[in-house]
Amino acid sequence: MCVVQLLLEENLDLMKRSIVIGGHKTSISIEEPFWRGLRDIAAAKGMRVSDLAAVIDHNRQQDNLSSHIRLFVLEYYQAQATTLNAGEQIASSTTTATAK
Repeated sequence: MCVVQLLLEENLDLMKRSIVIGGHKTSISIEEPFWRGLRDIAAAKGMRVSDLAAVIDHNRQQDNLSSHIRLFVLEYYQAQATTLNAGEQIASSTTTATAK
């Protein structure tokens, strides 16, 4: 099943959760796939979700934290896909060069 189909079948309702950023409780409303992505990224970085959200909050250039979290998650996975794609191209060209 492709990623687009999975997303279409996913619950895309906004999920509101409260977290503490800089000692202040704030609520963030984002869709479940973005919460899951944020949790996975935090785990991969060895961070708590609230600490990662604080970093995102500190670096944001717009007013809406929820939107910035969505963009952060999207950019993180786009960078992973680009890296993976580049690795596959290198592996493919190495295999082709070896076969000649």
